[in-house]
Amino acid sequence: MKDCIFCKVVRGEIPSARVYEDENIIAFLDIAPVHKGHTLVIAKEHYETIMELPDRLLQELAVAVKRVSRAVMRATNAGGISLSLANHGIAGQTVPHAHFHVMPRFEGDGLRHWPQGKYAEGEMKEYSEKIKASME
Repeated sequence: MKDCIFCKVVRGEIPSARVYEDENIIAFLDIAPVHKGHTLVIAKEHYETIMELPDRLLQELAVAVKRVSRAVMRATNAGGISLSLANHGIAGQTVPHAHFHVMPRFEGDGLRHWPQGKYAEGEMKEYSEKIKASME
């Protein structure tokens, strides 16, 4: 996509601190990191969300995320790694190009998980059936 900021990074029109690149994937440091070493991993080809990525490319992306995660953890001496992938603006996606965040985590870093809800009696079964019926 011509105006996509990540596509511009792929084409070299916007500078980036690349940490990994192969034929189909690049990884580069986030310009607004949660912690130093926070890395974005993207497919070079433009797909807005994970649901649009072809399976073969998603597999390559997952392998690259694993490789980058190991490197980020070692390089930053992090105690762990959090991965994030938002799909669509309502979920917090700010750049409409599917991308994984690889974020180094440290003891007491202040990052928290989302609030947890509950299912009412019978709702788990109801939702599991709806989801199974929606599988393609």
